[in-house]
Amino acid sequence: MRIYKAVFLAAICFCTLSCFAQISPPGADKFTVVNRHLTFGTDGSLHLDEADNAGFAWINNRQFNYGTIEFDVKGNDKLQGSFVGIAYHGLSDSTYECVYFRPFNFLAEDAVRKSHGVQYMASPKYDWPVLRERFPNKYEQAVIPAPNPNGWFHARITVSPKSVEVFVNGVSKAVLKVEPLVNTGGTKIGYWVGNGSPGGWKNLKITDAK
Repeated sequence: MRIYKAVFLAAICFCTLSCFAQISPPGADKFTVVNRHLTFGTDGSLHLDEADNAGFAWINNRQFNYGTIEFDVKGNDKLQGSFVGIAYHGLSDSTYECVYFRPFNFLAEDAVRKSHGVQYMASPKYDWPVLRERFPNKYEQAVIPAPNPNGWFHARITVSPKSVEVFVNGVSKAVLKVEPLVNTGGTKIGYWVGNGSPGGWKNLKITDAK
């Protein structure tokens, strides 16, 4: 009887460990996820769920200084509920630069809202409220032509010591061009979502400057 009991308990332990081992999806070890849950789609996409405050999926063992960042990204048309982009030059979870989109403003009839389609910021000193107040219409612009706010669109960001340029869906004219505001000294790069926002990405390509 004792033997059967021991075998039964061992089986329970094995099943429990197996269940815990399956919590992290395949590929999750390639990222350091902060304030979000990470899932993967069958099309190779990566998704972060909705939560309060900013969230990250930092790419492990990948440094970035200058060059080009390309990716497909998907947000949604929920007012104040879709902030999706890329964080780079990360020194920590609070010190980094970021380019992100507000898809819910892409097709806004209000001109002011529409002008807030894409944003550059440098956390924590130059978060978006500071930039909007001190430098209106400089570090955020409309995305023209406007993508489908509920669909995938392509973004290309070129980063150099003197400029950050953002291109959308292959259009040759940048939708945003600014001078970097900081030099964090950091090299972390990863996917970023803002307060209350989920997001999806795929086809990431990072090309380092020569």
